[in-house]
Amino acid sequence: MQPSQADVLLAPAQRRHGFRFSVWDGLIIGGGGALAFWLRSIGFGLWWLVPVVLAHFFVFCNIFLVWRRWELLWAVLFIFNVAAHVASGSASGLSVLVWQTPVTIAIIALQMRSPWYHGIFARRLNPQLSACVKAKR
Repeated sequence: MQPSQADVLLAPAQRRHGFRFSVWDGLIIGGGGALAFWLRSIGFGLWWLVPVVLAHFFVFCNIFLVWRRWELLWAVLFIFNVAAHVASGSASGLSVLVWQTPVTIAIIALQMRSPWYHGIFARRLNPQLSACVKAKR
């Protein structure tokens, strides 16, 4: 017997895990790359912000599926990091990344060690994933 349309609409969404990529992701990355190229071509010194933020957004949302609170923490620390570099007069992308990369690695590591991790390699890294999926069925 086929489920009714109401059953399909009201059924809980199945939790997806692993790497994700959509047409929208490609369009946003392409548009961001074009924006960064244009900003650099007009001599805007902080052009590197666009690819750094887009790359982290992609890594957090499509590869490791980082929780929103960790993303927000990263964003707040990134803003403070960039502001401190701008205030000191040394706002190079490399210098900012030297300070931001440990934050990124720590957030990814915390996310991957979580029992609710469902990003890339989740089936291998999170033995509880199978139990969570089976319990929802």
